[in-house]
Amino acid sequence: MPNPLISQKGKAVFFTILAGILWGTSFPIIKIGLSTIDPFTFVFWRFLVSFVTLVVVMLLLGKLHFKISNKKLLVLLGIANGAGYLLQYSAMGYTSTAKAALFINLSAIWVAILSPRLLSESFSRKKIAGLLFGFAGIVFVSTNLDFSTMIEGQLIADLMLIVSGVCWALFMIYNKKLIMHSTSATFQWMTWVLLFTLFSIVPFTVLAGPGFFFLSGWAWAAIVYTAIVCWVIPYYLWLEGLKYLSASTSTILLLSEIVVAVFASVIVLKEPVTLFSTIGALFIIIAVALVSVKENGLGRKSDKSNAFLENA
Repeated sequence: MPNPLISQKGKAVFFTILAGILWGTSFPIIKIGLSTIDPFTFVFWRFLVSFVTLVVVMLLLGKLHFKISNKKLLVLLGIANGAGYLLQYSAMGYTSTAKAALFINLSAIWVAILSPRLLSESFSRKKIAGLLFGFAGIVFVSTNLDFSTMIEGQLIADLMLIVSGVCWALFMIYNKKLIMHSTSATFQWMTWVLLFTLFSIVPFTVLAGPGFFFLSGWAWAAIVYTAIVCWVIPYYLWLEGLKYLSASTSTILLLSEIVVAVFASVIVLKEPVTLFSTIGALFIIIAVALVSVKENGLGRKSDKSNAFLENA
C-alpha cells in the first residue's frame, strides 16, 4: 500500500518546483513591461488583475465570503508582499542586474536564519547542503564570477533590494504559519492576501507616470501574463506544496525560478549563456534534488511550534 505521506510530499515538491518555473518566466516579461511603463503603474495593475481574477474564481466556486480569520496575519502578508515588489521594481533601474538577482534571492538565506526562530524548524545535513549548493548557484548565475558588476549601482538601491529579500522571506515564513493553523480554503486566504497587498500598493500610485490609464497592448499583455501565469497560478501551487513542506525546504525548491529565469531571458531577450551561469544552474538543480529526496519530520509540528502558533 503506498504511503499517503510520501505521495503528498511528492505532489508538494512537484507543485513547488512548478511554481518556481512559472515565477521564473516572469523575469523577461517584467523587463519588457518596464521598458514601456513605470514600476508603480506595473505593480498596481498586476495585483489588481490578480485580485480580480481570484474574486472571479471564488464566485465561480461559490466560496466568496467576507468572514476573515487571522486578519492580522493576512495584513502582515499583504504588506510584506507589496513592500517586496515596490522595493524591487523601484530599485531595479539604479543597480546592476547581477546585484539585483543576488540580493533578491538571498531570501533563501533569510528564511534559513529566521524559520528556526519563528517556526521552530530543524535543519538536517541534507537541507544545509542544499542551502549551500543553492547559495553557490545564486552567486554563479547572478555574477558569472565577474564581481566587477557588484560595484555598480547606488547604495540606497542595493539596500532596497536587500530589504525586499527580507520582505519575501517573511512572506514565505508567515504563509507557512497561516497554513499551519488556518481552516480556510487556499483560494480564500489567497484572495485576502492579494487584497491587502493591493491596499499597501495604492498609496504609491501617486508616484506613477502620466500614462497610468492609457497603456499599450504590450504593457497590458505583460500585466495580464504576470498577474495570472506568474502570480495567481504559482501562488496557489506554492501554497498547496507548503502544506507538506517546511518553509526552508520550499524556499530552496523555489530556486528553480532562477534557472528558468536565465533560460527564459536567453530565449526572449537573447541574453547569452555562460559557462558559469550553466554551472550555477547545475548547483541549483543539485540543491533542489537534495531537499526533494527526503525531509526528516515531514508533516510533523513540534510541541514548541504548536505552542508558538497557539499564542501568536
